[in-house]
Amino acid sequence: MTDKFVIAKNLHKSFNGHKAVNGVSFHVGKGEIFGLLGPNGAGKTTTIRILSTVLQPDRGDVLIGGHSIRKNPDSVRRLIGVCPQELALYEELSAMDNLVFFGRMVGLSGSEAKAQAVARLKLVGLRRRARGRVDKFSGGMKRRVNLAVSLMGHPRLLFLDEPTVGIDPQSRNNIYETIEGLRSKGMTVLYTTHYMEEASRLCDRVAIVDGGHIIAMDTPLALRSRIGPPESVTLEDVFLKLTGRSLRD
Repeated sequence: MTDKFVIAKNLHKSFNGHKAVNGVSFHVGKGEIFGLLGPNGAGKTTTIRILSTVLQPDRGDVLIGGHSIRKNPDSVRRLIGVCPQELALYEELSAMDNLVFFGRMVGLSGSEAKAQAVARLKLVGLRRRARGRVDKFSGGMKRRVNLAVSLMGHPRLLFLDEPTVGIDPQSRNNIYETIEGLRSKGMTVLYTTHYMEEASRLCDRVAIVDGGHIIAMDTPLALRSRIGPPESVTLEDVFLKLTGRSLRD
């Protein structure tokens, strides 16, 4: 993980005078799973939107695979896949038709889109349900289709935004195993979650964001070691100590 595939440099973004992102800098190594954690309103969603070229930063820049999000956003988009928290699926279509449609949207030929769709559905354990309508699927199955869609077109960097919200343990475990398998093949992943046990299991390093700043960044083990014996301290303990226990709206 010595090669820096993502380099975020001094990112700033304000909305109506409110600093949503205030001097965020970090890097993500090639083949690394990097977690971005923070309470509601901390700035992590805005940061992800900047990295995925949805928003332009007011100041700063990001290099992804050597390409600037400011100067070469189209080149960046060819390198990334995005699995949003809100399901981005056509529920009246089958799982296969969803993947083929999104595959064509990222420039695949019809035959290549179909071949990739079969492979991606197999990866997330839904090959046998390929022709099933998505509106008949459980929440966990829809999440797995959502993940499969984000992998169409061979992205080298995958953004996963709360990919296991509200799903059954079996689907959650399938998603964990899929992500771990992608890392083993060299995929770089930027992962946001509110589930601290997910970050502990999956992430090589995590950054905790609050008030638009990164307030801590290290491996889960090193962060736990900061406040006590790591075998008796959880990442949630660290998170609450750093961000406080007050409710966030």
